Amino acid sequence: MVLAKDAFRLDGKNIIVTGAAKGLGEAIALAYANFGASVFICDRDADNMESVAQRIRDLGANCVTAVLDVRDTNAVNAWVADLPRIDVLVNNAGGTFYSWVLDVNDKGQRSVIDENFTSVTNFIRACVPKMSEGGSIINVTSVEAYRAAPGFGIYGAMKAAVEHISRTLALELSPRNIRVNTLAPDAMHTPGDETLLVGDRDYGATLALGWGSADDIAGAAVFLASSASSFITGTTIHVDGGSDAARGWRKTENGWEP
Repeated sequence: MVLAKDAFRLDGKNIIVTGAAKGLGEAIALAYANFGASVFICDRDADNMESVAQRIRDLGANCVTAVLDVRDTNAVNAWVADLPRIDVLVNNAGGTFYSWVLDVNDKGQRSVIDENFTSVTNFIRACVPKMSEGGSIINVTSVEAYRAAPGFGIYGAMKAAVEHISRTLALELSPRNIRVNTLAPDAMHTPGDETLLVGDRDYGATLALGWGSADDIAGAAVFLASSASSFITGTTIHVDGGSDAARGWRKTENGWEP
C-alpha cells in the first residue's frame, strides 16, 4: 500500500484553533484553511482575529470566530455547543510572564494555570462529545515542559501537565479512536514573546537550526490533523530547531559545547 497523495488534505474537516489571532495559532489556522478545512477560531484579540478570519476566507475556506476567554468554562461550553461536528481540536492558547516562583502571587499563579492548563481541559471536555470517530486533539506545549524554566516556573509546570494529561487522554479516548498528541515549539519569534525574551545573547545562534518562525509549526500541525498520522497518539513532536535534542549543549563558533 502506498501513502495517498491526498493523505495530508483536510477537506471536509471542522477544526477549532484557540488563540488564533496571531503567532502560532494564526499560522496553524491559515495552514488548515489552505489544506481545505473549515476553521473555527477564538481569541480575546477581536481585531487581529478578524484579520486572520478574512485571510482564511480569502483562501476559500469557511471560518467561524468568537471573542472568547478560554479560561471561562461557561463561555467555552456555550460557544462549542453552537458549533457543528468537531474533527480536530488545537489547544494553542496560552501565555505567561517572567517572574521567579517565589515572587508570583496567588492571582498571577491562577492566571497562568487557567490560561495554560484549565483552558485545555475546558475545550477537551466541551469538544469530545461532538468529535467524530478518528478525531484528533493537538495540544501545544513548549520546550519548557521538558527542562527547568527559571523565571517561568509555573508556566513550565503547566506545560508539563498538558504533556502528561495528553498521554493519559490518548489512552482514555482510544476506544473512540480519538488521537491525542502534543507539539512542543521553541525558538520562534512571535508577538506574544516580545516581552519575554530575557538576556542579551542570541539564543537562536546556540541551536542546531537557529531561529524559526510561527510558520514552522504549521507542517507538524497539518500532519497531526490529517489521516497521514492515523497511527500516532500519545506522543510529542518537538518543533524546536534542535533545542530539546541539545539538552544543555549549545552551538558555538568552535562547534558544540556543554
